[in-house]
Amino acid sequence: MRGGEGNGKMGNEPRVPVTGGCLCGAIRYESTKPPNLVGFCHCRMCQQAGGNLFIVFADFTGDSFRFTRGEPQYYRSSEIATRGFCRECGTPIAFQYDGSSGPAIMVGTLDHPEDWPPTWEHSGIESKVSWFEISDDLPQTTTEESGFLNAARDREASSGSQDSPPPVGPPKRRSSTR
Repeated sequence: MRGGEGNGKMGNEPRVPVTGGCLCGAIRYESTKPPNLVGFCHCRMCQQAGGNLFIVFADFTGDSFRFTRGEPQYYRSSEIATRGFCRECGTPIAFQYDGSSGPAIMVGTLDHPEDWPPTWEHSGIESKVSWFEISDDLPQTTTEESGFLNAARDREASSGSQDSPPPVGPPKRRSSTR
């Protein structure tokens, strides 16, 4: 089952548009389409960026996603990705591989996270905290095996820009007419 195909609620459809924002309200966003996938990442970088044992993210398509109030501050966390957070309250909001069509949004920032349970995978399990037990049947992959990461690496390789360091700043986005 892909992200967005189940919502853990009895007989209720997930809410679309999907909306959310940061703790203080300085940043708000909206997607007119459901997430492409919803998954876990246990890698050490996500643990530190999220301030937790793992993150849960919902991957959105760029043409359906937009920020409706404010913009995240971006931090280049690796050679191929940036992370966005609220500069006012510090809430981690987004993660985006270079060249991806849209952001991965932290599920905890959704207005209705209960609508979008993870259905994709647990990636980065080489860094999973030993006393935390995974109790679902989702696939478990290392960071190197992750389909999400490998798709980003394929985009980077096909762009031919792996020899030059990427700029620090927000990922490339389509401008909104609204």
